[in-house]
Amino acid sequence: MPTPLEKARKDPGSMKARILDAARDLFAEYGFHGVTTRMIAKEVEIDISTLHYHWGDKENLYEAVIEDLNDSIDQKLKEIEKIVRGKSLSYRLEVAIDVMCDYLFSMPAQAKLVMSSQFLKTRSPGVAEDRMVDQVSNIALAMGLVTDKKDVPAAANARVVAVSTAIYIFTAGEESIRKLLKVGHNNYMDVVKETLKFILIPAFTHTAE
Repeated sequence: MPTPLEKARKDPGSMKARILDAARDLFAEYGFHGVTTRMIAKEVEIDISTLHYHWGDKENLYEAVIEDLNDSIDQKLKEIEKIVRGKSLSYRLEVAIDVMCDYLFSMPAQAKLVMSSQFLKTRSPGVAEDRMVDQVSNIALAMGLVTDKKDVPAAANARVVAVSTAIYIFTAGEESIRKLLKVGHNNYMDVVKETLKFILIPAFTHTAE
């Protein structure tokens, strides 16, 4: 039997999908504890009973939002892996920065969700962290930092977290950082990519290549 998330994905125009989309934006903006089911229902212009019928309680809906987020990130990582397989580390990093920045700038709620769900105290205590651990290991493998994702040293994981967190901070914090840099959205995207490549690629490759 399909899960509510699977049903929402199958029919993007359905009530389940509309509720999921509204919940994603609100959770990204205010975190798990800052959002109520009434806020979500009001955003979708439905009765709260309709929300509970489609998704149950708030934690069920939040976990669906995070699962959808993680699946989306996993898909992007697979796309990157296909492009960079067998290439140099500098090329792998350049592609990863470009693809992930483009993805997150096109869906800013995703970056904010990562920050709030993984690094802040606004997350639901019931959401497992295993997916993030697996994603970090997969990135370490794709970047060529390890040959076996079952045996990833702390230093390799830390380097992956450094790259990922830098991308998430620049994309999730665009509104504030862009004001500081005094540039428009498109220029901001270019500056972020150039800056990340300028700092991260030499840092990774000066000992690896």
